Amino acid sequence: MEKKRKKIFAALIIAAILIAAVPFFLLKGAGFGGSDDAGSVMAEEIHGAYEPWFTPVLESIIGGEIPGEIESLLFCIQTGVGVGILAFFMGRLYERRKLGRDDEEL
Repeated sequence: MEKKRKKIFAALIIAAILIAAVPFFLLKGAGFGGSDDAGSVMAEEIHGAYEPWFTPVLESIIGGEIPGEIESLLFCIQTGVGVGILAFFMGRLYERRKLGRDDEEL
């Protein structure tokens, strides 16, 4: 059973890498823009002049646009916190399963 799990895990890792890498090689010269800009561009195409409904809180506090480096930093911190929470709960589930097996062996 363990060999089967390793094969499945390896296949899933390879599939994830392919999903991430293949578009860069097949779609050379394609623009991989974000959804933030795409939404406002589409709204301008449909209704003409687009004006946002509100300004982000941090931009209101500093009185201007957030620099790209700071925006990236905040995004990375958010990602790190999310991964930390996910890893914590996955570790808890793993330990719970491991302790359950140890109880059966006694």
